Amino acid sequence: MASKIKLFSFIPDQNEKMSEGSLSVESQLLGDQSSSPVEEKTRPDNSDTDLEIEDIERSFATMKGEEIYLEACKIVGVVPVSYFLRNMEEPYMNLNHHGLGPKGTKAIAIALVSNTTITHLELADNWILSEGVTCLAQMLRENCYIQELNISSNHLDTEGAEAIARIFLDNISSLRAVQLSGNNFREETAQYFAEALVGNYRVKELDLSHNEFSEKGGELLGQMLANNEALEFLKLSWNHLRMKGAVALGAGLRVNGTLKILDLSWNGFGNDGALALGEALKQNNTLVQLDISSNHINNEGAGNLARGLEVNGNLNILKMSHNPLTVEGAVVLVTSIRKNPKSRMEEINISNVLVNGSFLKLLDAACQVHPELDVIYGGVQGFISKKPEQHPDPMKLIQNYLNERKLRLWDFFRNMDKDGSMKIPVAEFRKAMMQQSRIPLDRAQIAELVHKLDRHQTGVVDYRGLVDTQKQMVRDQRWQLRREESRQKKEKYKSERALQTFKNAVEMVRPRSSLVMSSGQKPLVLPKSKPAHFSTTSLNSWCQPATTSSQNSAEPSFSKQKNPSNNQLSQSEPHSASQGISVSDLEVKYYSQPNLSISEAQTHYQHSMATSDLEMYSKAQSFDTATSYKVMPLRTRSSAQKSHYLARNCPAASSPQKYGHRAKSPK
Repeated sequence: MASKIKLFSFIPDQNEKMSEGSLSVESQLLGDQSSSPVEEKTRPDNSDTDLEIEDIERSFATMKGEEIYLEACKIVGVVPVSYFLRNMEEPYMNLNHHGLGPKGTKAIAIALVSNTTITHLELADNWILSEGVTCLAQMLRENCYIQELNISSNHLDTEGAEAIARIFLDNISSLRAVQLSGNNFREETAQYFAEALVGNYRVKELDLSHNEFSEKGGELLGQMLANNEALEFLKLSWNHLRMKGAVALGAGLRVNGTLKILDLSWNGFGNDGALALGEALKQNNTLVQLDISSNHINNEGAGNLARGLEVNGNLNILKMSHNPLTVEGAVVLVTSIRKNPKSRMEEINISNVLVNGSFLKLLDAACQVHPELDVIYGGVQGFISKKPEQHPDPMKLIQNYLNERKLRLWDFFRNMDKDGSMKIPVAEFRKAMMQQSRIPLDRAQIAELVHKLDRHQTGVVDYRGLVDTQKQMVRDQRWQLRREESRQKKEKYKSERALQTFKNAVEMVRPRSSLVMSSGQKPLVLPKSKPAHFSTTSLNSWCQPATTSSQNSAEPSFSKQKNPSNNQLSQSEPHSASQGISVSDLEVKYYSQPNLSISEAQTHYQHSMATSDLEMYSKAQSFDTATSYKVMPLRTRSSAQKSHYLARNCPAASSPQKYGHRAKSPK
C-alpha cells in the first residue's frame, strides 16, 4: 500500500543523495533517523544503511494507517493523538486546537499520504509554523482525496505562504477550499498568492481574512481577480485594504466572471472604494453576495454604490451594517432597487440605521415591485418609547385557514414547492407569500414567519414545521396560562410583603403612650395634676384591668365577707381614686407600658380598664346599686399594695400600720 512516492523534502537526507520517488515516505523518515552523525563515525561506508532502509521499506509496505501513524510518532518523538487514531476512517477530521506543533503535524502528514477516506481536514490553531505546512504541502502532492483544508491561525508567515503558493501554482492537489485566516501574511506574501492563483483552476474557495494586506496587497489581489477563472468565494475581511488597494479590487471585480461571494468587511474602502464597487456592479453579472460592512462608507458612498444597483440584475445580498449611514443613505439604496425592474435583491442589511415613517412607506412601495426584498434596519425613529404594534401570529392564521376549509398543508404550498420536498428558498417563499391573497399577511408578519421556519438562517424555509402548529398552539396557550398564574402569585406575594412592611413601620413610629379606645368614644380630658413623687413599681403592676359604672365613680369598700386577697388595690400608686377622676365614659381594652413619666403613670393607672374581667365579676355579684370596682389579679399584687389598700379602705386596720404594727386581716 505504501508505494514509492515523491517526498523529497519531508526529511532532509544528510548522508547521500537519493533520487526522487525511490523511497517511500516511511523509509525516508527512518533513513534520516538512522543516519545521524554519531553513526557515520563508526561506519566505514553506507552500504549497511541502504540495506536497513530497504528492509524497513518492506516492513512499512505491510503496515496500515494506524500502525504507520504510531510508528511515525515514535520516530518523530511526539505523543499520538487518540482522536486522530479513532477517526482515521471518517471523511471529516477535526484537529483544531490540539497543539500539534511542527513535529506532530509531520507525523500526521506521514499517516495521511496513503489515506483515502479523509476529505476535510481541520488543523486550525496548532502552531505548525512553516516547517509543518511544508510537510503538509508535500503530502498534498500525493494525496488526491483531501478537498477542504483549514490551517488558519498557525503563524505560517512568508515561508508558509510560499509553500502553499507552490501547491496552487502546480495545480497538483485536489484542494477545493482553503482557509488561511490569521497567519500574519504581509504585503510581500500577496505576490505569491497573486501569481499562483492567476492560473489555478482547482481552488474555488479561499479565505485570507485577518491578515495584513494593505494597498500594495490590494493591487496585486485585484490583478488576480481580473485574471482568475476559478474562484467563487473570496474572503478578505479584517485586512488593511484602502485607497488604491480598494480601487484595484473594484476594478478586478468589474471584469471577473466567476466570483459569486465577496467579503470585504472591516477594511477601509471609504467612498472611493464604494465608487469603484458601484462601477463594477454595472458590468459584473455573476456576483450574488457582497459584504462591505464597517468600511467607513457614508451617505455619499451609498449614493455611489446605488448607481450600480440601478443597473445590476444579479446581486442578491448586500451587507452594509456598521457604516456611518443615516436614513437618507437608506432611502437612496431602496430607491435604486425600486427603480431597477431587473433587480434580484433579496436582502439589504443596514442594521445600525434608524429609519422613519417615510422610509417605511418607500419600502412598502418597493416590496410591491420586488416582493422578495427584505431590508434589515435598526429601528424606527420616534417609536422607541411607544408600545410596538401587535400582529396576529402568521402560523396560527395559516393553520386556522386550513382548518376552516379542511385543506392539507400541501394544498396551500403546492404552487411554491415544485418538487414536493417541503423546502422552499427564502426569497421564493417571501415572494409567494407577498403575492398570495388568500391569507392577508403584511411584510412584518411574513418576516416573522420566515424567522420561525428558518431559525438557523440556512436560506431555505422548511414548512413542515407548520404541521405541528396546532399542538404548538396548545402548548403555547398552556405555557401562557402557567406564566400568568405565576405572575399573579408573585404580585400577591409582593403586595402582602409590602402590606406587612407597612404595618411594621406603623408599629415602629406609633407613640407608645397612646391609649387604645373603642370606636365612637369621646376623647378623655384630664385635669392638670401636681407633680408627684415617682415610686418604683414592679413591671407587672402597670398592666391592670379596670371598668366603670354608669351611676357612680366613687370606690366603695368591699364587704367583710369578701376575700380581701382577691379584691385589693395596689399601694404602689398613691394617686388613684383619691384624685376624683371620672372614668365612666372611657373603655380601655388593654394597656401595658413600664417606662412612663410620673404624670402619665398616674393617669394610666386611674383609667385603665378590662371589661372582660369585670363582666365575669359582676355576673357573680348581685348588688342593689350599681358600683364600680377595680379588680386586680392576685399574682400582680405585692405586700405593699395590700397594705396601701387597707390603709385607705379600712381605718381600723390603718392605725397599727402607721405605728409599725402589722394589721390583722379581716375575717
